[in-house]
Amino acid sequence: MMNLSPSFDLDSLTTAIILIDEHGVVDTLNQSAQVLLETSLKKAMGNPLDELAQTLGEGAILWHETLSSAIRTRLPAVSRDLKLSLKTGKEISVDVVITPLNDEQDSRILLEISPLDRARAISETADLREAQHRLHNVVKGMAHEVKNPLGGIRGAAQLMARKFDDRELDEYANIIISEVDRLQALVDRMLGPRESLDKRRLNIHEVTERVRQLIEAEAHKGLSVTRDYDPSLPEFSADAGQLTQALLNIMRNAWEASGDDCQITIKTRSRRQFTLNGHRHKLVCAIDIIDNGPGIPSDLMSSIFLPMVTSRPEGSGLGLSIAQLTLTRHGGVIQAVSEPGHTCFTLLVPMEELYD
Repeated sequence: MMNLSPSFDLDSLTTAIILIDEHGVVDTLNQSAQVLLETSLKKAMGNPLDELAQTLGEGAILWHETLSSAIRTRLPAVSRDLKLSLKTGKEISVDVVITPLNDEQDSRILLEISPLDRARAISETADLREAQHRLHNVVKGMAHEVKNPLGGIRGAAQLMARKFDDRELDEYANIIISEVDRLQALVDRMLGPRESLDKRRLNIHEVTERVRQLIEAEAHKGLSVTRDYDPSLPEFSADAGQLTQALLNIMRNAWEASGDDCQITIKTRSRRQFTLNGHRHKLVCAIDIIDNGPGIPSDLMSSIFLPMVTSRPEGSGLGLSIAQLTLTRHGGVIQAVSEPGHTCFTLLVPMEELYD
């Protein structure tokens, strides 16, 4: 039985917890529950649970019967795959564990709510880690092969800049040299003993603007990029080179999949009190890469971050795997949703150190 003594801090839990009375009125809810249900403690307390999150479909009757039985018998119960509609209009699927607090001084009901998407993600973690271990060996082999040609590319760009007196050509030559230097540093770190991160304070919009410049130069006129930035985002510590590569991999995939008249939106926002990989962060940077392409085939969605998985015959199947590995090293994650005409990859990066 969970200890709910006065000194116990429910906000220290990453699980969404709600305490209701025997009439279904919300007594309290922790920070994780507020984030999940998109509400606040002030708005929720004293209101019926049904007003906070309305149960949908056939599961509504079963949920109320299960809850009523738990209140009457004072025995734990579980309700699975419950569809909830929040006040914001968002719909979520959850599992709920119902635990009556059988205490003479506390007759409340404790609800532990687990989003099904998160539960599925946790069950897939072991497979992803194994895939990333395989990717680690692939990337190291590729790094060895890439290292020598980079020097030749850099030298050719320098010769081109010296031979032709053209300001626009100089600008492109400088981009090539700068990118070769960035890739050279990235390769060196990949081949290092711990594949270290070169973490420094950065403004994320310097990274996104660099990526935008590179992809527009690569795509010429077949691409339109819209920026929707949150200028209030603070600086945070990260490896600018690796984040640049991760974003570039995703944007290049979007452009190549969309073909002519590709439209990409780069959107940045902050998310507060957000849990990543089992750790809660006060502030997380969310970078959305949205494109208008044909979408990702539904049979590939569950495996797009695994090595060698691609829907394009000419694709290597490594770009998204490397991007996910980069975010994992930063303590973050990449999420994706897709349908024809709208695909969104969201890169979530912690902006602060972990705290309990």
